[in-house]
Amino acid sequence: MRAYPHNSPQAAARVAALAMLADGHVCRSEMAALIALQASARLPLTPLALHGVLQGVSEDLLVSARADWGSTCRLDAPALHALLEEISDPALRASTLALCQQLVHADGHCAPDEQLLVERMRERWTQPVRAL
Repeated sequence: MRAYPHNSPQAAARVAALAMLADGHVCRSEMAALIALQASARLPLTPLALHGVLQGVSEDLLVSARADWGSTCRLDAPALHALLEEISDPALRASTLALCQQLVHADGHCAPDEQLLVERMRERWTQPVRAL
Protein backbone atom coordinates (compact mmCIF):
# COMPACT_ATOMS: atom_id res chain seq x y z
CA MET A 1 0.00 0.00 0.00
CA ARG A 2 1.05 3.55 -0.63
CA ALA A 3 2.37 5.52 2.29
CA TYR A 4 0.39 8.53 3.48
CA PRO A 5 1.25 10.91 6.31
CA HIS A 6 -0.11 10.06 9.75
CA ASN A 7 -3.56 11.64 10.34
CA SER A 8 -3.69 12.92 6.77
CA PRO A 9 -6.83 13.33 4.68
CA GLN A 10 -5.38 10.74 2.30
CA ALA A 11 -5.03 8.16 5.11
CA ALA A 12 -8.67 8.75 6.04
CA ALA A 13 -9.75 8.58 2.40
CA ARG A 14 -7.96 5.25 2.02
CA VAL A 15 -10.00 3.81 4.90
CA ALA A 16 -13.18 5.10 3.26
CA ALA A 17 -12.10 3.50 -0.02
CA LEU A 18 -11.52 0.19 1.78
CA ALA A 19 -15.03 0.41 3.19
CA MET A 20 -16.42 0.98 -0.29
CA LEU A 21 -14.42 -1.95 -1.70
CA ALA A 22 -15.00 -4.34 1.20
CA ASP A 23 -17.74 -6.23 -0.66
CA GLY A 24 -15.58 -6.60 -3.77
CA HIS A 25 -16.95 -3.73 -5.84
CA VAL A 26 -17.90 -0.08 -5.78
CA CYS A 27 -21.44 0.51 -6.96
CA ARG A 28 -22.88 3.61 -8.54
CA SER A 29 -24.82 4.47 -5.38
CA GLU A 30 -21.61 4.46 -3.32
CA MET A 31 -19.95 6.82 -5.80
CA ALA A 32 -23.04 9.05 -5.72
CA ALA A 33 -22.90 8.94 -1.91
CA LEU A 34 -19.37 10.36 -2.00
CA ILE A 35 -20.85 13.47 -3.58
CA ALA A 36 -24.07 13.57 -1.57
CA LEU A 37 -22.21 13.12 1.72
CA GLN A 38 -19.70 15.80 0.72
CA ALA A 39 -16.91 13.34 1.44
CA SER A 40 -14.20 15.43 -0.17
CA ALA A 41 -15.08 18.44 2.02
CA ARG A 42 -15.38 16.28 5.14
CA LEU A 43 -11.95 14.72 4.74
CA PRO A 44 -10.87 17.50 3.44
CA LEU A 45 -9.58 16.75 -0.05
CA THR A 46 -10.44 18.04 -3.47
CA PRO A 47 -12.79 15.72 -5.36
CA LEU A 48 -9.93 14.94 -7.76
CA ALA A 49 -7.59 14.05 -4.88
CA LEU A 50 -10.26 11.86 -3.30
CA HIS A 51 -10.78 9.97 -6.53
CA GLY A 52 -7.00 9.63 -6.82
CA VAL A 53 -6.87 7.92 -3.43
CA LEU A 54 -9.75 5.61 -4.42
CA GLN A 55 -7.94 4.68 -7.61
CA GLY A 56 -4.68 4.19 -5.73
CA VAL A 57 -6.30 1.81 -3.24
CA SER A 58 -7.79 -0.20 -6.09
CA GLU A 59 -4.41 -0.39 -7.84
CA ASP A 60 -2.63 -1.36 -4.62
CA LEU A 61 -5.13 -4.15 -4.00
CA LEU A 62 -4.76 -5.41 -7.57
CA VAL A 63 -0.98 -5.51 -7.28
CA SER A 64 -1.25 -7.62 -4.15
CA ALA A 65 -3.93 -9.90 -5.61
CA ARG A 66 -3.55 -13.55 -4.66
CA ALA A 67 -6.85 -14.95 -5.92
CA ASP A 68 -10.09 -13.42 -7.09
CA TRP A 69 -10.91 -9.72 -6.72
CA GLY A 70 -13.41 -10.28 -3.92
CA SER A 71 -10.82 -11.92 -1.68
CA THR A 72 -8.25 -9.30 -2.63
CA CYS A 73 -10.45 -6.63 -1.06
CA ARG A 74 -10.15 -8.36 2.32
CA LEU A 75 -7.01 -7.19 4.06
CA ASP A 76 -5.57 -9.46 6.69
CA ALA A 77 -5.84 -8.27 10.28
CA PRO A 78 -2.24 -6.98 10.61
CA ALA A 79 -2.47 -4.99 7.35
CA LEU A 80 -5.81 -3.46 8.30
CA HIS A 81 -4.53 -2.69 11.79
CA ALA A 82 -1.52 -0.87 10.31
CA LEU A 83 -3.72 1.25 8.05
CA LEU A 84 -6.13 2.08 10.88
CA GLU A 85 -3.22 3.08 13.13
CA GLU A 86 -2.27 5.76 10.61
CA ILE A 87 -5.23 7.66 12.03
CA SER A 88 -4.87 8.47 15.73
CA ASP A 89 -6.63 11.84 15.94
CA PRO A 90 -9.95 11.18 17.74
CA ALA A 91 -11.90 13.69 15.65
CA LEU A 92 -10.54 12.28 12.39
CA ARG A 93 -11.31 8.76 13.58
CA ALA A 94 -14.89 9.72 14.44
CA SER A 95 -15.53 11.52 11.16
CA THR A 96 -13.93 8.73 9.10
CA LEU A 97 -15.93 6.05 10.90
CA ALA A 98 -19.16 8.00 10.40
CA LEU A 99 -18.39 8.45 6.70
CA CYS A 100 -17.59 4.75 6.28
CA GLN A 101 -20.83 3.74 7.99
CA GLN A 102 -22.77 5.96 5.62
CA LEU A 103 -20.90 4.70 2.56
CA VAL A 104 -21.43 1.00 3.28
CA HIS A 105 -25.17 1.62 3.61
CA ALA A 106 -25.36 3.80 0.48
CA ASP A 107 -26.60 0.96 -1.70
CA GLY A 108 -29.32 0.02 0.80
CA HIS A 109 -27.48 -3.13 1.84
CA CYS A 110 -24.55 -3.66 4.18
CA ALA A 111 -22.69 -6.78 3.04
CA PRO A 112 -21.06 -8.98 5.70
CA ASP A 113 -17.54 -7.91 4.65
CA GLU A 114 -18.55 -4.25 4.87
CA GLN A 115 -20.04 -4.79 8.32
CA LEU A 116 -16.93 -6.64 9.48
CA LEU A 117 -14.67 -3.80 8.35
CA VAL A 118 -16.78 -1.18 10.13
CA GLU A 119 -16.81 -3.33 13.28
CA ARG A 120 -13.02 -3.68 13.18
CA MET A 121 -12.69 0.08 12.78
CA ARG A 122 -14.98 0.68 15.73
CA GLU A 123 -13.12 -1.84 17.91
CA ARG A 124 -9.69 -0.50 16.99
CA TRP A 125 -10.60 3.15 17.29
CA THR A 126 -12.46 2.99 20.58
CA GLN A 127 -9.28 1.86 22.34
CA PRO A 128 -7.18 4.60 23.93
CA VAL A 129 -4.71 6.25 21.55
CA ARG A 130 -1.12 5.30 22.33
CA ALA A 131 1.54 8.01 22.45
CA LEU A 132 3.93 7.94 19.50
